[in-house]
Amino acid sequence: MSQGKKQILEFGPLLVFFIVNWQAGIFWATGIFMAVTAAVLVYTYLATGKVAKVPLASAVLVGVFGGLTLYLQDETFIKVKVTLVNAIFAVLLLGGVAFGRHFIKDVMGEALKLPEEAWRTLSLRWGVFFAVLALVNEAVWRSFTTDQWVTFKVFGLMGLTLVFALANAPFMARHMADDSAAMDEKPSVDG
Repeated sequence: MSQGKKQILEFGPLLVFFIVNWQAGIFWATGIFMAVTAAVLVYTYLATGKVAKVPLASAVLVGVFGGLTLYLQDETFIKVKVTLVNAIFAVLLLGGVAFGRHFIKDVMGEALKLPEEAWRTLSLRWGVFFAVLALVNEAVWRSFTTDQWVTFKVFGLMGLTLVFALANAPFMARHMADDSAAMDEKPSVDG
């Protein structure tokens, strides 16, 4: 699957959530968001034969917290889901570093070849970033209207994540170059 198609499938449900919230309110938006998220998972599975762990876990949380939102008619649950997802990512990444495991490598390791120290640094950076996002989401949903929170969720969090990823690109590029240079310096087995 192309990178562009993958990004559309990841951002599509959020955009639908924003549009439906704007037109029909948070409860309709939550229900449609749940359905579109499930449809994207099914489509991804049919197109690739597999489902990535992070989108699957996120879809389960969307289902649980979206279901609670609709069943109890309380928008707090869908707002807290964002905090919980980011907190879980933070705990997994930072906890992994504490135990010598770099979970970010499990997600990105097929696309990037980096030395272990670079994976450790990325895990720390992303772990702290997700912790900050969890705190910021808590502040926003508690301080602003639901419509303002939805706009922040869809565009603010996505924008912050994109900026943070781009800010880390030079670090990754530098370590990819160092890693390939080190491989070029290794003598071959033949001679």
